[in-house]
Amino acid sequence: MGQISWVRDELLLACALVMENSWHELRQNDVRVLELSDLLRSLPLHRNAAADPRFRSRNSVSRKTTDIATAHPNHVGGATKGGRPTQRVVADFLADPQGMLAAAHALRAGIAGGELYDAPVQPDEVDEDGETSAREGRLLVRLALHRERDRGLRNRKIQQARKLNEPIRCEACTFDFGAIYGPLGADYIEVHHVTPLHVVGPSETRLEDLALLCANCHRMCHRNYAGEAWRTPEDLREKMRAAARHAASPAS
Repeated sequence: MGQISWVRDELLLACALVMENSWHELRQNDVRVLELSDLLRSLPLHRNAAADPRFRSRNSVSRKTTDIATAHPNHVGGATKGGRPTQRVVADFLADPQGMLAAAHALRAGIAGGELYDAPVQPDEVDEDGETSAREGRLLVRLALHRERDRGLRNRKIQQARKLNEPIRCEACTFDFGAIYGPLGADYIEVHHVTPLHVVGPSETRLEDLALLCANCHRMCHRNYAGEAWRTPEDLREKMRAAARHAASPAS
């Protein structure tokens, strides 16, 4: 088996472990390394890789914690060659330690609950470059997209809006499929988690957690940009207002 690069989800879990260990590496006989090795070998990220005992072995996990620890700016001595993804995740943890720990804990909660293993691969869980550098990692994005595409959940959200006499239109751009396309577009809308799973954890989705969005705004809310793969409708509205102001300014 050739070497398999560590992906964002794996690095999240490993970096959280190093951070909680005061940014020190962990040796391969540490029980936490053994637990993480077993966890990584179970993740639905690298097909059939776990059949090889070398894949994410205790030794390889320990080496990765060394890569992470030596990438910390306060480390005394030379850094190992952990690679750019490792350096990025360390920088993210240093910039937002609580937010990144929350993402790692949400990922662990999703693994423990088993739902991450059941969520099928989603075609847009990665960015245009075929990877995800978003805070949440690939698996939480996959789970969110899978839930948002659940027809039953979407229908219940539409029914809730009707009971509240709210329009069935995009909450970001106000596009109304029924108004534009007539009966063909009636009740056509998508749903989006207002708060990302790395904040609330992969708990059961409530209707209050969802917003109605057109397909374009939904894609923009999930687009991996500047290290974020989650935006609320209000976030998107502000970006549209800013773009409109820029377009209207004389300098543009």
